[in-house]
Amino acid sequence: MSRATASTFDGKAFVRQLSTAPGVYRMFAADDSVLYVGKAGALRKRVASYFSATPKTARTMAMLAQVARMEVTVTRTEGEALLLENQLIKSLKPRYNVLLRDDKSFPYVLLTQEEWPRIAFHRGPRNVPGRYFGPYPGAGAVRDTLNLMHKLFKLRSCEDSVFRNRSRPCLQYQIGRCSAPCVGFVEAGEYADAVRRAVLFLDGRSDELTDELNQSMEAASARLDFEQAARLRDQVLTLRKLQARQYVDGMAADLDVLACAMQGSAACVLLLAFRDGRNLGTRAFFPRTNGVESAEEVLSAFVSQYYAEQPAPREIVLDRDIPDRELIEQALSASGGRRVQIKVSVRGERAGYLDLARRNAELSLATELSSQAAQGARLEALRELLGLETAPQRIECFDISHIMGEATVASCVVFNADGPLRSQYRRYNIAGIEPGDDYAAMHQALERRFRRAVEDDGVLPDLLLIDGGAGQLAQARAVLADLGVDGVRLVGVAKGEARRAGHETLVLTDGRELHPGPDSLGLQLIQQVRDEAHRFAITGHRGRRQKARNSSRLEDIPGIGPRRRANLLRHFGGLAGLKAAGIEEIARVEGVNAALAERIYAALHGLERPQQEPGRG
Repeated sequence: MSRATASTFDGKAFVRQLSTAPGVYRMFAADDSVLYVGKAGALRKRVASYFSATPKTARTMAMLAQVARMEVTVTRTEGEALLLENQLIKSLKPRYNVLLRDDKSFPYVLLTQEEWPRIAFHRGPRNVPGRYFGPYPGAGAVRDTLNLMHKLFKLRSCEDSVFRNRSRPCLQYQIGRCSAPCVGFVEAGEYADAVRRAVLFLDGRSDELTDELNQSMEAASARLDFEQAARLRDQVLTLRKLQARQYVDGMAADLDVLACAMQGSAACVLLLAFRDGRNLGTRAFFPRTNGVESAEEVLSAFVSQYYAEQPAPREIVLDRDIPDRELIEQALSASGGRRVQIKVSVRGERAGYLDLARRNAELSLATELSSQAAQGARLEALRELLGLETAPQRIECFDISHIMGEATVASCVVFNADGPLRSQYRRYNIAGIEPGDDYAAMHQALERRFRRAVEDDGVLPDLLLIDGGAGQLAQARAVLADLGVDGVRLVGVAKGEARRAGHETLVLTDGRELHPGPDSLGLQLIQQVRDEAHRFAITGHRGRRQKARNSSRLEDIPGIGPRRRANLLRHFGGLAGLKAAGIEEIARVEGVNAALAERIYAALHGLERPQQEPGRG
């Protein structure tokens, strides 16, 4: 790694010490924030181009004027440089790079790894043991796939707590969408075959699956098992119909189609995905362009960043050529372990799909811009309503949630000019207060939020909304005064007459109360932020309460660690099932002996624990 720093950065002097090897360069401002991350096939040549006399865009000139230092990292190949560039862009979020924004994680089909595997919709961290198929562009594509899986292979979809406690089959069995392994209506070997065939289908090996089903059908007929042969025949017919429909849709086996639309500094990249010939639908992305005006550059950044996180298909069709297309193609092929082709000139059905993607990208961008305009109008109305000099660029709102003082949780949600910033939402588990004391809960949450901001020189909101009236607002004023925080406008949002939406009262720090009414655009924005804080707080409260009810009693029992606790809850389907069990049943759980079973039973029923015999643990 090479590094240079100066009060006035001398780019030409820095270039002279660089090698001609491939690598990644980073530009830093005087406050040490990252301005730009780029890759280079030859570092000296690429970095030198910034400090030559060649004319540059206004965006590039503005960026170079802020450069205080640069760092470079040498890599072995250009492909490695591309991968490192994407990692750094994601982690550092440079001010002048195109940034892929996506607040929602992609949905997957999950096939769990257990004795009787479950197939289900999954979104979020992939920490459940099993195989994940996807990602899919949207939830609808996942649900369509699951619907087909249940019809073809009759795999269970129920949660483990339901599966282990059923005594008769559920409705899914009655309508032919599950083979009822919960009550032993299917043998383990037969269910395992269904799981294996489902994997073949989800892996895109439909032809191999169809051949296997045909052979099994013929074998069943030969041994006169006509019921089994009929079931296999129905599966084959369903697959044949699906493949026939795929042929009408086009024989795009493993393909993504991407089109980019731009209007000013706003951009939309539309993804149309096909897997195993099935059209999985579309998804629109709105990258943060940070001043980039070239659709080619935006699309190039999208392809690099998106497929650094998601497995690339065998073929990617673009509506325009992009910089470093061959390099990106090589890097994706190397990382995926198979050849990936990036095409920009296509004919036939692919050209039709490309035209469809273009039109949808333009439509999605127009819709996004109109929603941004509406958001801008509401922000301006809020500025006028509160008498602010400028529209707030960062709004935070705090809310408290509990039931009779149990499991109190405070939420903080954040909005900017574009809408919610979900990555910056925070929850605070409240402790050490009298149950039901909302004032103390609000004081604790605010103190924790703003003390950290003061100590770490963190970001502060322009507008702080407090869900509550004058009492809650007074807590916020006291916290900010104690910490010496200035420049934050405080507003309390009190419920209106008969708690009707649109009739909220806005309580200001000078004692005034505003009643904007349901037609106020400014109040509509406040309602949106307040409702989101309320939803986020309730979700956190419910999760904390459920966790406490499921585990707190067990955690207090000596000899019960995380593994035994999980085994107990899994075996009995929750704390209620465990409490209903006898000592002998509890002792059958893996890792639980008779003495521990007695202690568990006594603790759950409020009994005095039996004396331990000498030598028993």
